[in-house]
Amino acid sequence: MERLTKIIKPQKIYMGEKDFQQLYLVKKYVVLKYNTKIISCKTIRENNKLALSSRNQLLNKNELVLARKITNEFFLLKKKLSKSKNVKTLISKKRKELTNSFKINFDYIELRNASNFKSSNKVKNSRLFVAYYINKVRLIDNF
Repeated sequence: MERLTKIIKPQKIYMGEKDFQQLYLVKKYVVLKYNTKIISCKTIRENNKLALSSRNQLLNKNELVLARKITNEFFLLKKKLSKSKNVKTLISKKRKELTNSFKINFDYIELRNASNFKSSNKVKNSRLFVAYYINKVRLIDNF
């Protein structure tokens, strides 16, 4: 990205929020080093809410169906978290439930402040970050 930015010298760079952590780091870096503004763009999703990603092409039809179901579970979880007093317990329960129901492995499911990435117990100004594997394909998203 640095090499391209040096050559083109753009005033603005548009980046998706699907990998929100990467977007955060690139924003910090580019703002400090170049006179370029990073514009964040909402994650583009299929009608069934699965984020569009080149990694989806690595999934077979059954795995894609599974990924869509899991994505819907995360949307439901985010709604429940806004009404919950004990966020960490609810996330832990959902992680176990999804692991057992769908036979997937998680790297993480975490609610973090969207500005500083500190662990959060409040949905307001936070995002639910997830990384999990369907077979050997690692999928990431945030809600």
